[in-house]
Amino acid sequence: QVQLVESGGGSVQAGGSLRLSCAASGSTYRTQCMGWFRQAPGKEREGVAVFDTAGGRIYYGDSVKGRFTVSQDNSKSTLFLQMNSLKPDDTAMYYCAAADGWVVCSGLVSRPYENNYWGQGTQVTVSS
Repeated sequence: QVQLVESGGGSVQAGGSLRLSCAASGSTYRTQCMGWFRQAPGKEREGVAVFDTAGGRIYYGDSVKGRFTVSQDNSKSTLFLQMNSLKPDDTAMYYCAAADGWVVCSGLVSRPYENNYWGQGTQVTVSS
């Protein structure tokens, strides 16, 4: 089992920045992909960014490319999401998730429910 705990959400004005953190624990050695996903009220859950933990590649959703950046600490136990130039459309609950088994990390951006493990989420609200 893998446990994921997000932190760092909050309220910010448009154009501002926030940094989210996801602390992973448990059988993290089994995870092949870790990423950030979000869900706004009345909308489908969407992929923000997915990190291939083995190869180091990162896959971003089209709506955040150039504004959001994913990174991992040296111990590989924490995943970060740096969000710059925030827009009101970025308002959502942000979730950290991880996948093990036979998954293709790039595919998780469009198929978020293939993740096996989810955090409880952290709210991000961007005002205009």
